[in-house]
Amino acid sequence: MDKAKDSSPKPPTSGAELIAAYVKTLSGKPGVYRMFDETGTLLYVGKAKNLKKRVTAYTKYERHPIRIRRMIRATTNMEFVTTDSETEALLLEASLIKRLKPRYNILLRDDKSFPYILMRTDHPAAQLMKHRGKRSKKGDYYGPFASAQAVNRTLDTLQRAFRLRTCSDSVYDARTRPCMLYQIKRCSAPCTGAISLTDYAQLNRDASDFLSGRSEALRTKMQRQMGEASKALAFEKAAEIRDRLQAMAFVSSGKTHVSPSTFMEADIAAIHLDGGQACVQVFFFRAGQNWGSNTYFPRHSKDADAPSILDAFLAQFYLGKPIPKQVFVNQDLPNKQLLEAALSERKDGRFRILKPQRGEKADIVELARRNASEALARKMAETASQNKLLRGIAEVFDLDTPPERIEVYDNSHIQGTNSVGAFIVAGVEGFLKREYRTFNIKDTTTTPGDDYAMMREVMRRRFSRLMKDNTQVWPDLVLIDGGKGQLSVVSETLEELGVLERTTLVAIAKGPDRNAGRESFHMIGRPDFTLAPRTPVLYYLQRLRDEAHRFAIGTHRAKRKKQMHQNPLDAIEGIGPGRKKALLTYFGSAKSVGVASLEDLTRVEGVSRKLARTIHEHFNE
Repeated sequence: MDKAKDSSPKPPTSGAELIAAYVKTLSGKPGVYRMFDETGTLLYVGKAKNLKKRVTAYTKYERHPIRIRRMIRATTNMEFVTTDSETEALLLEASLIKRLKPRYNILLRDDKSFPYILMRTDHPAAQLMKHRGKRSKKGDYYGPFASAQAVNRTLDTLQRAFRLRTCSDSVYDARTRPCMLYQIKRCSAPCTGAISLTDYAQLNRDASDFLSGRSEALRTKMQRQMGEASKALAFEKAAEIRDRLQAMAFVSSGKTHVSPSTFMEADIAAIHLDGGQACVQVFFFRAGQNWGSNTYFPRHSKDADAPSILDAFLAQFYLGKPIPKQVFVNQDLPNKQLLEAALSERKDGRFRILKPQRGEKADIVELARRNASEALARKMAETASQNKLLRGIAEVFDLDTPPERIEVYDNSHIQGTNSVGAFIVAGVEGFLKREYRTFNIKDTTTTPGDDYAMMREVMRRRFSRLMKDNTQVWPDLVLIDGGKGQLSVVSETLEELGVLERTTLVAIAKGPDRNAGRESFHMIGRPDFTLAPRTPVLYYLQRLRDEAHRFAIGTHRAKRKKQMHQNPLDAIEGIGPGRKKALLTYFGSAKSVGVASLEDLTRVEGVSRKLARTIHEHFNE
């Protein structure tokens, strides 16, 4: 007798049916949802005022464009977080997108912290300096500036205008006569008394007024002082004030030669969309001055419109950054009110998003849009050339599609010392320098100088991490600087990890006599081959190999230089800063400590006989 077949329906494992099963358990609260594929890779992060209603929309499969259908089909798991409000959901969504970089979201790239100018107030003579990162030093911070270049330019003109010191406290304390900056009229030399601390403090207050937006009142005062000096026939003093006024005028003009008169503080964010790509140009105006601009190229789908891209860009852009009073844009944003509410909450003050229609503000927004248009045109020209090279690489290495991510590996050491491994990353946008990585060789069983063992360790650590972290992008092509031996070691390592099939391996061996242009290429299951000399693809592969070599060598040299500057006493257990100072004061140098007798070592204050024996044995093994 045949057994009755189980007729109960199987639970859905992917697609719209799986999403529909999730909908049954969802509430109508605001929150954030995440969609994952079968490998656990995050596909999409979304927010909703009503989770149940928003996620239900994905079950209407036929109503979505092809890109979203592809995402729905790939979805095998979803996660949900409810929030107290839609503004909280917006901020959480932006934070997750920025950190996890899902494949189907609009993504802000090339994001980094902005530099500031710091006026230190914890010293009698205030120091003017560039600052980036946590605000742990006591003083007044001015910014943000668009780039380090914008800060350097402003610092340079501030030195000419106000002659404030930029040297460190240790340099300041050690001066016995004015330095070169005093001679070229970039510093007033408070370190040697060339200016009294009272007069220097006035220069500090003038600079603070200028950076805080009180520049017009300061100019009026200085112009009056210049006139008074001229009447008193103090022409040198009048010329000095004139030079300060000229320097102030220069820094106010900024890179765009725009000095607004209708607002003091704002960011300008204008987007230009062309050929399925977008560029956002951001201008920074603080204290009525232009403090530089930055260009961004958000990642998005080709069918995304400009308002949606700019909306998502702003939500991510102001995460972890100071928020201005207002932002002027060139699009009507779909989530304008929600963004204003969320960022006002973060700022703990009123924040507005405005689209000016006429006047000075509209002119500046249009200037930013034109800058975005020109930057996008340049990028598209560069991308077209890069795409052509990647298509050539796909043809050379028999890839199904042009590689989107190429990782190139190399090792560096000197006779086995300070060994490092490194890889660089390249893709459609050229070299992705923020994704370069290095590895200090940690395996103590590795024979110094064993390149094969070093490569094995680097590959094991790199791809083990990729297997654990689903947010990272896998390389489509892995290039190895080496020959058959390196290729064999790498393929064995990846096979042990079970990921050999997930990428394509190619080893680049240098030609006879290490001649560039005569490299041979090695691939698994394919005879060795060379490329015709002077072809664009060969030149590009040489550039990739040379960039990896440059990066590995640079990392190795930095590590070696750091080791050379380390004191031998740092390696001895039981010697802290106090005992180290006592030893160096008594003997004069670490070398003298190394040749000292046991009895001499015990004479140093704080050094017991046991510690003296440890020190002696360390240098006399």
